[in-house]
Amino acid sequence: MKKISTLFKKDINNLGRVINEINPENNWVFDEAAVATQKFDGSACAIINGKLYKRYDAKKGKSAPEGAIPCQEADMITGHHPHWVACDITKKEDQYFWEGFNTLAELGKVEDGTYELIGEKVQGNPENIKGHLLVKHGNNILSLESLDFESIKNFLSNPENNMEGIVFHHITDNRMCKIRKSDFGIRRKEVKSIV
Repeated sequence: MKKISTLFKKDINNLGRVINEINPENNWVFDEAAVATQKFDGSACAIINGKLYKRYDAKKGKSAPEGAIPCQEADMITGHHPHWVACDITKKEDQYFWEGFNTLAELGKVEDGTYELIGEKVQGNPENIKGHLLVKHGNNILSLESLDFESIKNFLSNPENNMEGIVFHHITDNRMCKIRKSDFGIRRKEVKSIV
């Protein structure tokens, strides 16, 4: 899974924010070629040929572990080079990925694709769940009234939509782009932990 661009252009004076101008590479979103889905706050992983992988970024000066699967070419500007690295059931650092995978297996829902690991020990548990789950990317479809800047900002500002953001998936190819609450300067509502 390659890094995906932001729907709107970044503010050159504050790269953590966006401006009301479409990122040209994402014009397809406005051509009725996109499905809006919930962006979960966790750790990216994948099931490839039935095997579990986690994301690894071979940044400048680092090389990927042997057997790593590149997700894309290295970014010449940032130096990021994301890969998939096989999870090892014997390593403590991979235990939560396996917990999520095993839950899928128990439900009979192990299928190839990319996922987000969410749970109690991941990113401070902003999704506020008990245990650990793998959520398949693109499965939680959102209904948006409009795709203009203010409508998306208002959608993400609504306290009922307490999510990290939105990922748009092209309906016929693998293109994706995203927009997060933080791109508008909106903070995610903190939910009292269930643990």
